[in-house]
Amino acid sequence: MSRRAPPPDAVRLLSFEDEARLFMRLRGTLAWETVRSMLSDSRLRLTLVVLLSGMFWAALYGLFVEGFGFLDALHAEVISLLFNAFFASLMVMLVFSTGILVYTGMYCSTESRLLLTLPARAETIHAHKFREAMWFSSWGFVLLGSPMLAAYGVVRHAAWPYFILMLPFMISFVFIPASVGSIICMTLVAWMPRLRLHALTIGVTIACIAALVIGWSMFHQVKVDAMSAAWFERTFARLAVTEQKLFPSWWLSTGLIEAARTERDGTVLAASFFESLKFLALLIANALALQHLAGWVARIAYRKGFSQLASEIPSRRRRPLRWFDRALGHAGFAAGRPLRLLLVKDFRLFRRDVSQWSQFAIFFGLLGLYFFNLRAFNYNNAYASMIGYLNLAVVGLILSTFTTRFVYPMISLEGRRFWILGLLPVHRDQIVWSKFLFSFVGSLGPCCSLVLLSDGMLGLPWPLIAQHELCCLMLCMGLSGIAVGLGARMPDLRESSPSKISSGFGGTLSLVVSSLFIMATVMLAAVPTHLFLLSHTLGPGFISQHGILGWAGGPWGAIAGSVAVVGLGVAATFVPLVLGLRAFRRLEA
Repeated sequence: MSRRAPPPDAVRLLSFEDEARLFMRLRGTLAWETVRSMLSDSRLRLTLVVLLSGMFWAALYGLFVEGFGFLDALHAEVISLLFNAFFASLMVMLVFSTGILVYTGMYCSTESRLLLTLPARAETIHAHKFREAMWFSSWGFVLLGSPMLAAYGVVRHAAWPYFILMLPFMISFVFIPASVGSIICMTLVAWMPRLRLHALTIGVTIACIAALVIGWSMFHQVKVDAMSAAWFERTFARLAVTEQKLFPSWWLSTGLIEAARTERDGTVLAASFFESLKFLALLIANALALQHLAGWVARIAYRKGFSQLASEIPSRRRRPLRWFDRALGHAGFAAGRPLRLLLVKDFRLFRRDVSQWSQFAIFFGLLGLYFFNLRAFNYNNAYASMIGYLNLAVVGLILSTFTTRFVYPMISLEGRRFWILGLLPVHRDQIVWSKFLFSFVGSLGPCCSLVLLSDGMLGLPWPLIAQHELCCLMLCMGLSGIAVGLGARMPDLRESSPSKISSGFGGTLSLVVSSLFIMATVMLAAVPTHLFLLSHTLGPGFISQHGILGWAGGPWGAIAGSVAVVGLGVAATFVPLVLGLRAFRRLEA
């Protein structure tokens, strides 16, 4: 009997180690090409990102140094509570953000479809996409956490091992929530495809209950003097939930606090140093265990979930918002029906894109959670007003990132089907106006609600709340006009990736102009109002002693600031839109 010939090398499957090494080379090649492309084609954006990130890091470092210098005289338990609360909240954010990015990369990208046709293991593909998702979800954690930890080490005069252990602690911690997010994502896609409607119903119910609780607490909250004994007791009680020894955030904060302990002469405290190494080993061990668990889940669930998701056929009963689409399409006059149908199309695309609505809901939900915890202690009006304007600026900056990332590329993404729109009885101006209305109306409700929540928690008077709502209205209108107008002025109809469109010159310009518009709007409204409140605090002699500055602090100055905000918002809306409409009318598809 003749012995069967061995298979040729061309069809021999790679071992797990060789396959992992090959994907590591692929990741390195992609990273190098991305860096090279940014250095050659996106120098302006790269320079702005590095410069603004450095300024942001330095500003946070300065604030944390001042804060830790103030808290250093208090009991060390305060630092532990703050660290636990900070890292626990970031841990929850990392779970959600990594889960969303893993879903987008593993189930919705063209690269994942290509990789699944190759003789590659599912766990290797998961590891490849997981590194990408973890990088994009954790850089914000490093940007926020590193200045705080560095400031704490400087204030506590920590020895050199503390600063060396900072990076291993943060990296090993990041792997834990990121792995949990990827496991949850693959499990939900593979084994819970029919529970989406139930999950949506439960989520809406929880959101309604939370809204009722927030509304009740806004009008039935007890004011407590800041920095009093009752204030500290309430603060400790609210933060105590994060002090659970089973949380990785507790391991991280405790290990870093132990690493920062020194002798009186500044030398390393050996017992505390070895204790911190134990917590680091605990983080690394759990991170490696969760990585193995994620690989096992990917081996048994990834291809099954991808197949079910790809073969899923939408049916009529799975469209819970079909009534809204129909009502919007048939509302109003016949002349505006094409514009309304374009709005319905954009709204459906937004609902079907999990990466858009999930990120929008998570970021604005976390911002609402932060505003909800702004308990109305006995702030004076000037200080509460300043916090309110800072919160307004935060809402505007988050909205500007979404308009740059998702709204600016909308017209460019019509590129491959632009010829279809050209055959329809639809004027090109209606396409641009539909994008503007979609962005403006969609952002108005969440942003104005968040500003109202912030002002209610701060206990601001109704005239000041009305001015903040006016500023928020102008921000939503102006940011939508800037993103849509510049997107129509500089479209890229050949590119299909929204991330590449938003990272180009036009997207960078849109982000810069949006940031300048936010700063100008907040400053025009905040400076006269803050001076007006100071004049009430310092007495009527403030206006007569400071000339024009005092007049700006009077009631007419606040009114003039509000009028200037309206004028700036109208200009920021219609100037980019007019430029975009003129260019879009002459565009050749």
